[in-house]
Amino acid sequence: MSIRTRRTLFSLVVFFTLCALGGMILNQQVGAQSAADESNFRDSLKTFSNVYTIVAKNYAEPLTGDMPSKVIFDGAIPEMLHTLDPHSSFYDPQAYARMQEEQTGRYYGVGMLIMQTADGQVAVVHPIEGGPAFRAGVHPGDVIGSIDGKSTKGMTTDQVATLLKGERGTTVTVIMNRVAADGPLTFHLTRDEIPNNSIDLAYYIRPGIGYVHIIQFTETTGREFDDAINNFGPGLKGLVIDLRGNPGGVLVDAVQVCDRLLKRGQIIVSQRGRAYPEQVYRATHGNGGQDFPIVVLVNRGTASAAEIVTGALQDHDRALVAGETTFGKGLVQTVYNLPDKTGLALTTYHYYTPSGRLIQRNYNGVSLYDYYYDIGQKADLKNREVKLTDSGRTVYGGGGITPDVSLQPPASTPFQGVLLDHNVFLGFTEHYVAHHTVARGFEVNDAVLNDFKQYLATQKIDYKPQEFDKNSDWVKTYIKSSIDETEFGYTAGLRDRADWDPEIRQGIGLLPQAAQLEQRALKVDAEKEAALDKEPSQR
Repeated sequence: MSIRTRRTLFSLVVFFTLCALGGMILNQQVGAQSAADESNFRDSLKTFSNVYTIVAKNYAEPLTGDMPSKVIFDGAIPEMLHTLDPHSSFYDPQAYARMQEEQTGRYYGVGMLIMQTADGQVAVVHPIEGGPAFRAGVHPGDVIGSIDGKSTKGMTTDQVATLLKGERGTTVTVIMNRVAADGPLTFHLTRDEIPNNSIDLAYYIRPGIGYVHIIQFTETTGREFDDAINNFGPGLKGLVIDLRGNPGGVLVDAVQVCDRLLKRGQIIVSQRGRAYPEQVYRATHGNGGQDFPIVVLVNRGTASAAEIVTGALQDHDRALVAGETTFGKGLVQTVYNLPDKTGLALTTYHYYTPSGRLIQRNYNGVSLYDYYYDIGQKADLKNREVKLTDSGRTVYGGGGITPDVSLQPPASTPFQGVLLDHNVFLGFTEHYVAHHTVARGFEVNDAVLNDFKQYLATQKIDYKPQEFDKNSDWVKTYIKSSIDETEFGYTAGLRDRADWDPEIRQGIGLLPQAAQLEQRALKVDAEKEAALDKEPSQR
């Protein structure tokens, strides 16, 4: 049997497995289908098979190479799933492996985040702290020229990543090109387990004020969050949780984060689906009486599991939510393993916040582009479902979670856009660290700014002095973060930007308001408990 034939058969097997899986779920778990439904189902599959046969035999060009698989994987299966909802999706072997890596929070390789540059090369965004590349001295901005003697010219980031990954303890030779280096740099890197932490920042951003940034929810997030709170210790007087841009992830770990912050027994989230019994998740351990005011920062990119955390803390008046209205994903997917390392993420539940809110945004009659990118589709508050928090505050369902306090991200200026487009901070950093010794605690003074202005002149970047002065704080922050990241690791650069971030500063300023919210909620809880204690004697 030819390779082409095997690929085609495999594609069809996967497609019909998906169809059979859907039929099995409907038939076994919802109830027996009628004979007419079963007949229609079989007729539909037969029609698809007939259409595919006609296409394969009569299309203007022969379906050679990977084309038969693409017809199924990139055409029939995605379109079938997208007629259901925007979040049911099929994973080919490569995408499925990547998804599993993201969820488990670990993989084996050299530890570099890479990206495609504008001229088609593959460059290092940053080495992962503690990983082989970081220990060997790889810098952000280094361009990967070859891997084990194989040129990376024309390769995608996925192809480069595949070559860099491998079994633990094996060695790979990578040749890099660096802006300020005299010639190519050779690195012999021994592959190791690379932690893919979901929390990249957890530190005291102010005395007594903890800051935790959760990138996404993976199988390690609950443990990472516990570690962060434990490391803060008894001196923690307030907490800012940053969920901006967090796309969600593993539900169980979102529940664990809430468990650490809520009282034992409080509802975190409930799942309701047609094919499965309702599931209610509660705080099983609770915060043990460790109360402190919390501000949760959100934006339009906050979705799914991140919205579960936000909704639970808001409904129980445990946190003040600040930022923009969140994305609005209230659908939960179950992942099914399919043949040959492929997978299906199928929507099986809707989730509801403790107050009973379904926050899913509308997707009926909406294109995928508008669903994901049209921020104007959010419903007017007048038309949204109204619910109440534990203390009686009004919250809304549908179209995402509305923040208690609206914050707008700082608008970028044309001058900032020019500097970022020309990647000047990374270029300046390479030149600066090549001629200066940088110690921890490095600050951008007038001498550094003058060096930076001279570098801009060498890059032929024109600007008006007033533009520079107007953006000087931003410029100083990005110079400092770029140099600190190169010399001391990605976390150092992140902290620089977090210390400067206007929204984080506003979030810190809202902690007194969050404390008032917390005290009001505790008072309402005490009144409810007192009322329950009186009930037996009044009977």
